[in-house]
Amino acid sequence: MSAIWARGAATGIGSLPGTDPVDAAALVFGELPDLPHLPELPDRGPGAAMVGRGAALLVELPVEIVPTGWRMAAHTGRDLRRARDHLARDLDALEEQAVGYVGPLKLQLTGPWTLAASLELASGHKLVSDHGAVRDLVSSLAEGARIHLADVAARVPGATPLLQLDEPSLPAVLGGRVPTPSGYGTVRAVEANLVEQALGDVLSVAPAGARVVHCCAPDAPLGLLRGCGADALALDAALLGPRHYDDLGTAIDAGLSLWLGVVPTSGPEPDLGRARQRIRGLWSELGFPAEQLASSVVPTPACGLAGASPARVRRTLAVLRDCGRWLADGDD
Repeated sequence: MSAIWARGAATGIGSLPGTDPVDAAALVFGELPDLPHLPELPDRGPGAAMVGRGAALLVELPVEIVPTGWRMAAHTGRDLRRARDHLARDLDALEEQAVGYVGPLKLQLTGPWTLAASLELASGHKLVSDHGAVRDLVSSLAEGARIHLADVAARVPGATPLLQLDEPSLPAVLGGRVPTPSGYGTVRAVEANLVEQALGDVLSVAPAGARVVHCCAPDAPLGLLRGCGADALALDAALLGPRHYDDLGTAIDAGLSLWLGVVPTSGPEPDLGRARQRIRGLWSELGFPAEQLASSVVPTPACGLAGASPARVRRTLAVLRDCGRWLADGDD
């Protein structure tokens, strides 16, 4: 299935600084017109950050904040209502800024394994340690994602919603490195086939061609991500080296796109020349024809931009937009 985004599209990972959803949505639609996304603004508090945002979409699995983080709860309380209110305000702002928009529109969602590694059961144990609880979480998240995609499609009739699952904790889940709440031990590793199946179950609520998995860890399991039904892998280009080339090549041969994080979120100022060189260098190492580059690569930031200054964010998105245009034009 061909990707639903155009050649030369560029996009963000998700998070931005600040607390005003209208300003954030206006910035995204202004700077990334070919593949805008629903901004996330974690500066507003836990309910707007990654775990709270993901938990807000769970169906019939309420959560609450405790001193150690987010925990499963018996009833919907203030913390969950606040998280859902943040999301509702973000969707209202998106709808306002997207009037007349036609094209792909990316929605980010905390993936099932990062949620499972972050949430606690009522007993205080990590949810990922209980296979039955994980099954319930996956089912609930898939239904919540389906409802979320349908809601956005209704709010922005010209848009084709695209689902990105954020899975920074995936390598820790596979490697048995998720710490217990006490900090004195780790949760047993989860088998790769179970991890792949759960990712596929959630991704499957999005149409083929509109499924992305993002993992910014240096040991992202590329083969597993390729097998879960993703149409694109979102990765930090600075963390990719020769040990990844075979898996990356296999993914491209299978028709997947690479969403490459080519603009760092800190350090030197964002620079179009460096971003282009990073893409050129990796593509040359992979050995694919130059004419395939624009249809296989989408430039992104290295990760979320919540910790960057507003000026850096604007410059980053401008560089990404220009990098996408360079790809579409096929210029040297």
